[in-house]
Amino acid sequence: MSAVVPRFDAVIHPSPRLQICGLLAAVDTMEFSAVRDAVGVSDSVLSKHVKQLEEAGYVAVRKATIASRQRTSLALTKAGRAAFAGHVAELRRIVAGPLDAATGGVGTGA
Repeated sequence: MSAVVPRFDAVIHPSPRLQICGLLAAVDTMEFSAVRDAVGVSDSVLSKHVKQLEEAGYVAVRKATIASRQRTSLALTKAGRAAFAGHVAELRRIVAGPLDAATGGVGTGA
């Protein structure tokens, strides 16, 4: 298993996209409507954010007809999972603050 490399990702960073990736990271696939409801946005807003993630190769969109209704499901791709893990690692690194070289702990900033 390879280590996660902390890397800020401007595609993932906007709040709705970060929420979308967070939801999808916990599952194999999720219906569009469930993601929409969890993020608390309209269909059109979610569609725009999903499109950005899809164009980056981070989200796969699948459409299927179930019980004569069109269903759309979303899933993080392998690249999307790696990018999300790297982005979260970078956010954690930023939040941790500078390390104090002498003690290996978090510095006081003074």
